[in-house]
Amino acid sequence: MGKTGLLLDQRYERHDTGPQHPESPRRLAAIRKAIEEVTVDPRIEAIEPQPILPAGLLRIHSRDYVTRVDAACRQGLPFIDVPDSAICPDSYEIALLAAGGTTQAIDAVMSGDLANAFCAVRPPGHHAERSQSMGFCLFNNVALAAERLLRYHELERVLVLDWDVHHGNGTQHSFEHLREVLFISLHGHPDVLYPGTGFENETGTGDGEGYTLNIPFMPGTTGDEYRRAFNEQILPAIDDYRPQFILISAGFDAHRLDPLAPLCLETSDYEWMTQTVIEAATRHCQGRLTSVLEGGYHLDALSESVTTHLALLAESAG
Repeated sequence: MGKTGLLLDQRYERHDTGPQHPESPRRLAAIRKAIEEVTVDPRIEAIEPQPILPAGLLRIHSRDYVTRVDAACRQGLPFIDVPDSAICPDSYEIALLAAGGTTQAIDAVMSGDLANAFCAVRPPGHHAERSQSMGFCLFNNVALAAERLLRYHELERVLVLDWDVHHGNGTQHSFEHLREVLFISLHGHPDVLYPGTGFENETGTGDGEGYTLNIPFMPGTTGDEYRRAFNEQILPAIDDYRPQFILISAGFDAHRLDPLAPLCLETSDYEWMTQTVIEAATRHCQGRLTSVLEGGYHLDALSESVTTHLALLAESAG
């Protein structure tokens, strides 16, 4: 019987963004409380994270940027690069722990020690560019995991599916020149929502042309439109690509209750998307799947969506 890895370390709550910041430690506290209220599932196994070595960040981020983040935290600065990216003295070390735990999770799935995994990490990562922080993100956890799958595990086809309501600009820019990563993003339309990237005509560059698929949605979009996009665009692209591993940038901020975006998904829509991606992973890559927390800022909607997501991963693992 396989197991689902759960990365939910209390140290991630030491990344203190301030009392008014939406990306707060309360997000993980709410997730932990919701999981504890559910019957303990023997198919879920805790992952004890270790920090990534700073040198390990350099496959995705520039040396100068890594040094600047470290220095800004040591100096006690309130943010790095943009006011949205709040930091505290512990943030650099916690960001190393988030990236390290995520790469541990994909290593365990690749080795067969875990069937799949969910990484509830902070700070999130998908907006982080090579040399700049954006949108609450310091180091790009999913991009670092994808790069490790290519370099260390020598995979040739990795899918990154980003369903956070905000476009994963940092992840796209890390791989848009490569065909070894298929990047698919569903998000609020860049004309009306941060970060202003992710138009449909962004399809990759050079050898990576055709390996980026952006699906933007206007305010008021419901789950029916997401399901249509899956059936008409995403699933055909996945089946044609035949990924060897699937990574999900799992933001839950397209939920209708979320305060940061005007889309109208329900928890049941995240349930449907999770099950659909699990089935794709079963078809193409022996179920090898790891999801990594990005956004989600309404605590009840976030915790309900995460527990539903995690339960389906555990069910598929068993």
